[in-house]
Amino acid sequence: MTHYRASRRAVLMGAGATAAWLASPARAALQELDGTPLPSAVEALIATMSVEEKAGQLTLMAAAWAGGAAVSLNPAGSATSFDAQLAEVRAGRIGGVFNGNGAEMARQMQIAATRETRLKVPMLFAADIIHGFRTVFPMPLAEAGSFDPELARRTARAAGAEAAAAGIDWTFAPMVDVARDARWGRGIEGSGEDVLLNRIMADARVRGFQGENGLDAADAVAACAKHFAAYGAAEAGLDYNTVDVSERTLREIYFPPFQAAFDAGAPTTMASFNELSGVPATANRWLLTQVLRDEWHFRGLVVSDYTGDMELIAHGFAADAREATRLAFMAGVDMSMHSGFYIEHLPGLVAAGEVPMARLDQAVRRVLALKVQLGLFDDPFRRIDPDRERTRVRTPGNLALAREAGSRSIVLLKNDGNLLPLPRSGRRIALIGPFAAGQHDLIGPWNVYGTDAEAVDLATGVRAAVADAAQVTVTEGSGIDAALDGGIDQAVAAAQDADVVVLAIGETQRMSGEAQSRTEIVVPAAQMALASAVAATGKPVVVLLRTGRALALEQPVLDAPAILVTWFLGSQDGPAIADVLFGQVAPSARLPVSFPFATGQVPYHYAHKNTGRPNPPGDLQKYKARYRDWPNAARFPFGHGLTYGAIAYSGLDLGNGRLAPDGELTVSATVANSGRHAAEEVVQLYIRDLSASITRPVRELKAFRRVALAPGESKAVSFTLRRADLLFVGTELKPTVEPGRFQLWIAPSAEADGVSGEFTLV
Repeated sequence: MTHYRASRRAVLMGAGATAAWLASPARAALQELDGTPLPSAVEALIATMSVEEKAGQLTLMAAAWAGGAAVSLNPAGSATSFDAQLAEVRAGRIGGVFNGNGAEMARQMQIAATRETRLKVPMLFAADIIHGFRTVFPMPLAEAGSFDPELARRTARAAGAEAAAAGIDWTFAPMVDVARDARWGRGIEGSGEDVLLNRIMADARVRGFQGENGLDAADAVAACAKHFAAYGAAEAGLDYNTVDVSERTLREIYFPPFQAAFDAGAPTTMASFNELSGVPATANRWLLTQVLRDEWHFRGLVVSDYTGDMELIAHGFAADAREATRLAFMAGVDMSMHSGFYIEHLPGLVAAGEVPMARLDQAVRRVLALKVQLGLFDDPFRRIDPDRERTRVRTPGNLALAREAGSRSIVLLKNDGNLLPLPRSGRRIALIGPFAAGQHDLIGPWNVYGTDAEAVDLATGVRAAVADAAQVTVTEGSGIDAALDGGIDQAVAAAQDADVVVLAIGETQRMSGEAQSRTEIVVPAAQMALASAVAATGKPVVVLLRTGRALALEQPVLDAPAILVTWFLGSQDGPAIADVLFGQVAPSARLPVSFPFATGQVPYHYAHKNTGRPNPPGDLQKYKARYRDWPNAARFPFGHGLTYGAIAYSGLDLGNGRLAPDGELTVSATVANSGRHAAEEVVQLYIRDLSASITRPVRELKAFRRVALAPGESKAVSFTLRRADLLFVGTELKPTVEPGRFQLWIAPSAEADGVSGEFTLV
């Protein structure tokens, strides 16, 4: 039985307190990176650098020698060739590159930096290692559904070790943006709509990327918490769009996952693209200096997002490139990604007195300190080893972990009549749909180095799982967005000849991710027509939903007796799905995002406010907070997910129902499995403050436990509440808690009754 909850320190930080924050050992280590003793030889370098060389250290460019997805994700831009970029390195005009093409590229660039420049400062090699390197793991949103931070730590550790073997020092991950609008495509990179789950996963992924032996370990990569801040709150779910939220919302919703990442030791953060209440984050001094530096005492490195400083001009915040450079740099962005603005304009700004030399030295010191932490001054080639690159990627152990993570990320939404798990023999299976077969749309968005060509598809996984592969037929049926000539007729024939249909439909990986906002979060019409035709055959249908976001599901998909959300699972996509389909692995994941009734509800999240006119339970009433056609609720809420068991909650015990200010209250419930299959239940604890000086959400997740239950077994599951668990950001924008009554639920989802009662904070 594993229990996940926020520590008291994390709760205090989540509410904005700094006392516990400053006491953290990780914070103390990061404080030493700013204005404090670097190794004397490294410190001496700063005094000998020209202003141009200093600006070069603050310049990060897309690698000219790239490959695969990196070419389309981050074009190399002004460097027309690798030789031209090497010349920039030799001239001291580049401090690092990102998304390059492996150890040999890094070796050549590091030789140029450390042997052929005046100061011999090592290069920094960065990359977008979002959910795997060559071994691709489930997209982060899917993995968050495991509700298992240890699994996230393990996959991040494997991804970091593979990346380090290819010469990479620094990953632009984890993304810790709370995302509550399913139209926004970048939700795939984070952990969904809940603050606590985002905090816990942020902590786990930072520790995974960085390892346990220090950042100078050869298999460690530095983490970068992004995007600071509130990128997930973009208006209308439109990527890069305006964000306008209150400071209370920032401190209560969007800041806590960053604080958790920094507390776990993340030494860098990335400024977000969006503006924040009228000031772009890349030039937001309140955000990057007053909050991040002065209040939180973060002493690490701030990097812009890709051309974020350049985009200040399009925002209408800067008149030209020179002003954009000054505004971003003086706001607190230490390193510029790919615009080239810092190397072009900082020297002139310093000469004109518009940028103090002390600020320039401060930023250079932060970059050099990161390189020291990574061990690059001791051995600039510690991660650059072509032999390791060949032997430490896609190992059997990492592929097995990818399969485990995939199966544990699949959410069972529905299983009427216990259709699942399917027997491995004795049934003819028709795999139908555009995702039934083929090495496409397996690894998901935002993977630079893995490929679908190296991943295992659904048909291969299913055929390997059944006793007789000849009993499995595969029919495409339709395209993603368009019908296929004769496709539906072929699918219907295949369904009629089968005992059960497995219908694989949903999104392509190009429909989610960066710059992939959708106005309608639905399964495309061509595939819905296919689903209707297959359903009309009367054969039992298992729907597999491939998606990078919450979807608004409709009939006939909703009418299928069994529905699995299979996301994008990575290198072992097909085997992981087959493991769950045939019961080799019991489904145990839960939704990290709410699936709404309709697109028009979004942004939707379970932790919404009640309003003064809530619709009471039951029928929709007039003049209440609801839509004409749907309740203010989710079709499948956050935390929902079934098992192959039959789970029931009973026997709530609230002790004496009173929590003293300096005491504890232990609450418990009995969870029982009356089914024929073993199950792993995610038991969730929610509370609601019934009366407070600031209105509170209808529910807030405070802890969860994973509980293994054999058939017929029951267990008492307990949680301990403390005053710190009840903190919120009060009227003075400070953490506070007020005596009074609290509703409590121990339940299987954010909108399930489970068992509930009241307790009092005295």
